Amino acid sequence: MSMLTTVVQRVRVTFAVSWPLQYASILDMGRLWERLLRRAAAPLAYTQGYNPHARLQFADALPVGYTSECEMLDIYLGETVDVKALPALLQAQAPPGLGIVSAAEVEIGAKAPQSLMRAAMYQVSLRTDVHAAEIAAALADLLQRTSIPFVRERRGRMQSLELRELIHDLGYVSGDSLWHEVQMRLRCGSNGSGRPADVLEAASLAYSDLRVHRTQLIWEERSS
Repeated sequence: MSMLTTVVQRVRVTFAVSWPLQYASILDMGRLWERLLRRAAAPLAYTQGYNPHARLQFADALPVGYTSECEMLDIYLGETVDVKALPALLQAQAPPGLGIVSAAEVEIGAKAPQSLMRAAMYQVSLRTDVHAAEIAAALADLLQRTSIPFVRERRGRMQSLELRELIHDLGYVSGDSLWHEVQMRLRCGSNGSGRPADVLEAASLAYSDLRVHRTQLIWEERSS
């Protein structure tokens, strides 16, 4: 059977990522999804040319080590499928750590999901000896600052950035003697993305373990 190159349907799948898949890179995730879709007999549309590849678009690359309940992938199909039945078909082929949340049809000519990304919500759990009141005060102090110059390493190079521009909101949620939960709304998209670990470092909050769970991707039309 020849490869399909004409797109007749575009489907946006929302999926969850947990252990052990949280340690997969975005390249690994792309290969995983292509294999999964082939096993599910999805009529994928491919690019033309010498080295065709399946037409897939992730909304945003989930950083290695993070878990999530809200990742999104646009799948371009060469034949129409029953979107309502798709989640069950995909879940039957999914490896441990990948949960199919939902699927919905999207206009073929709609903007790429990456171009619509504006922010993301994170549930951040840190293991630390710092008391709850100190954590809350440190986060509140960051929000009061108008500038937070920051340097982080990216691809082996040191990168200077204005961290305050990447922070939309921070708040202490709850905790006990070992673990504390913090909620963060950070910029996410082509104009720069905030990282929870950078925020904690800027707040001078030391920890022995960190768990980051992405709970929501915020789009252009819902940004404030």
